Amino acid sequence: MIRCQDLCWGAPGQPLTPPLNMERPAGSLTAIIGANGSGKSSLLKVLAGLQKPLSGKVVLEVPRRGGVSFLPQQQHLDRQFPINVQELVAAGAWGNKHTPLIRKQLLQSALDDWALTGLERRPLMALSGGELQRALLARLSLAEAPLLLLDEPHAALDEQGQALLWKHIHGWHAEGRTVVVVCHDLAAVRQHIPQTLLIKNTGCTLGRSVELIAQQPCAWVA
Repeated sequence: MIRCQDLCWGAPGQPLTPPLNMERPAGSLTAIIGANGSGKSSLLKVLAGLQKPLSGKVVLEVPRRGGVSFLPQQQHLDRQFPINVQELVAAGAWGNKHTPLIRKQLLQSALDDWALTGLERRPLMALSGGELQRALLARLSLAEAPLLLLDEPHAALDEQGQALLWKHIHGWHAEGRTVVVVCHDLAAVRQHIPQTLLIKNTGCTLGRSVELIAQQPCAWVA
């Protein structure tokens, strides 16, 4: 469960919105939308504990095992770091108490699931944007976290990659995990995610995705 109490975030002395009060139950699937610069990614970092709020607090009630997994935008990853796809994906299982055999099987399954078979030895710098994004998502899938915070997971993905993404998001949701997705694709949000938090500088609104998106002017840019 996620509870935001009088939460403000942004640059020091410059909160991006009025205080946010919100609760999302365990096992929920929620999108975060808003104009560029509205604070979507910053809010996700606050929820993940990577950025301190200006005021208020975030309460996360998640099982101790697994905790929280955060998918950052890939622009924050150092593609010069000397690891390959297999090593990047395998890092998602760090801390899991599996036998070496089970760990190997789970790794191969993740590579297969995200269409990465054959790219295992390829260094990060040699990947396309879509291949790197699928590798990051495969790493996330190995973490087995009950709370998943995804910042623009659809970025750089082609049609096949986006189909894989939504398949896995619905799978994680069906498993009872709590999933929060920052997404610019309003059509995808309308189709795949039932509840949405809309961030504006005048305040935040939580509601049904279909209704919130229908109320946005055509010129609004997510």
